[in-house]
Amino acid sequence: MSDHIYKHIQLTGSSALSSDDATRAAIERAAKSVRGMRWFEVIETRGHIENGKVAHWQVTINVGFTLDE
Repeated sequence: MSDHIYKHIQLTGSSALSSDDATRAAIERAAKSVRGMRWFEVIETRGHIENGKVAHWQVTINVGFTLDE
């Protein structure tokens, strides 16, 4: 088993649907330009309230990726 070195970045995704969708949106967008993503960790979840209901979700995540050789 080889050792792995990871770098991580922090992203915030948003969605009107759910916190899971906000997380997916952040990862899928990052995948367009970041190679080697391996894991994510939810750091913060927050939302926007309108008329007594959740109107929007924001999720901040750390995403770890392997470095190129």
